[in-house]
Amino acid sequence: MKYVLCIDQGTTSTKAFLLDEQGRLSSGTHVPFEQHYPNPGWVEHDAEEIYQSVLKAIAMLIAENPDAKENIVAVGLTNQRETTIAFDRSGKPLANAIVWQCRRTTDICRRPEIKSQERRISEITGLKIDPYFSATKILWLLENVPLLKERVSAGEAYFGTIDGFLVYRLTGGKTFASDYSNCSRTMLFDIAKMDYDEGLLDLFKVPRYTLAEPRESCSDFGTIELDGEYLKQIGLSGNDIDDLLSLNGVKITGVIGDQPAALLGQNAIHEGESKTTYGTGSFTLMNLGTKPVFSKNGLLTSCAWSYKGETYYALEGSIFQAGSVISWLKDELKFIDSPSECDKYCESIKDTGGVYLVPAFTGLGAPYWRPDARGIMTGLTRGTGRAELIRAGVESIAYQVTELVNLMTDDTGIKAKQMKVDGGVCASSFLMQLQADLLGVKITRASSDEMTAMGAGLAAGVTCGMFDSIEETGKFYVPGREYDPDMPAFEVSRIMEGYRAAARAALSVSGG
Repeated sequence: MKYVLCIDQGTTSTKAFLLDEQGRLSSGTHVPFEQHYPNPGWVEHDAEEIYQSVLKAIAMLIAENPDAKENIVAVGLTNQRETTIAFDRSGKPLANAIVWQCRRTTDICRRPEIKSQERRISEITGLKIDPYFSATKILWLLENVPLLKERVSAGEAYFGTIDGFLVYRLTGGKTFASDYSNCSRTMLFDIAKMDYDEGLLDLFKVPRYTLAEPRESCSDFGTIELDGEYLKQIGLSGNDIDDLLSLNGVKITGVIGDQPAALLGQNAIHEGESKTTYGTGSFTLMNLGTKPVFSKNGLLTSCAWSYKGETYYALEGSIFQAGSVISWLKDELKFIDSPSECDKYCESIKDTGGVYLVPAFTGLGAPYWRPDARGIMTGLTRGTGRAELIRAGVESIAYQVTELVNLMTDDTGIKAKQMKVDGGVCASSFLMQLQADLLGVKITRASSDEMTAMGAGLAAGVTCGMFDSIEETGKFYVPGREYDPDMPAFEVSRIMEGYRAAARAALSVSGG
């Protein structure tokens, strides 16, 4: 049996899986890493720790699947997008990575010379001016990391999204490349020409040579070349080192951002098909086919995947807080001991009694694009208790997704007949049923929540010849539980108007 090694580098952890020739994804390994919050609204990662988490996840996976050791024929990589790293020629990070959730560049986004280019940026990149994207993060690094500008001028520093950084490190510095789906989230990339835009590079003061080479998702990203001495330095054992070094010579043949990877893994490969991933954030994507549609409702247009000269696009709505709301209920408020308890509390009451949470912990994404917004809870009474607050938190995820899907229908004229879903938060049956009710469509949860890793494996498998085509990969999709809508339209309208009123309140107290 041949295998593709699937690396899923996420916001809070790295996972590794094996995908076999029959399209079966193994159980995975999981290595969490630390989140850093140096200032309110700031989020950072230690990029070196991320790289080490990748190596450790792979070593654990091979140790658990020794028969696969000599039969891995390709590597597929998927990653958190927009998160930005400055690193030197050796691959050493020069500062902590600025995470996609980070809001520190809000003031940069407001600079007149940047705001004046808003329309052009949207027309070229399909994005909105927002701290979410990589361009302002790079400019912040240039302006705030001592000596970085000098090192860039001397050709001794690079800027990479997570995929570019990991490709560079995994190939021993031989390849510095990023795929179109990740490049199109930098706010520097022309999604029609599939190349960086010189005007935007000048606007954000980013030298072109510091950026990864754009490539198709399904293409050759170089050969694994791991250093045994480094593996010893980070404390790996002899067997783990041997297992990792067995990958030397294997090619990385698929790289794709996490959300389009999930779209591919969910077999949403035809125009109009859509999926929502419920992870740390929540991301709804609709397949646009090979011609981009630019939103009039504040949604984003990005490259999804590309193969043999053909690129598919996706319309996307991004919610910054989804699973992180559940984490907030657990870790900060101490309302629950584990996420699985949410359904018990939600189902213990008829409703929230009019309580709404707008979880703008790091600003609001689509369709508001207000990085300065802060969270708010409305409708509190003396009778509000733990169950109402927990339920309001869980419901807030469904309300945000519903807003996005309705806007996608308005932009495209396409009313989806079903929504495919994945991600850890899908374990909440209460949330999934509410989502079906609010959207008025069938919700189909994949049999596995690891559709992001699946998509990366499929992309790599198509490139290396393990699978014949993107279309053929559709047969590997296995649906799981389904949820049918069961709520009157007038009730949906009433509930959603309550949420929109709460969102307006959040914007109002944030100054707009």
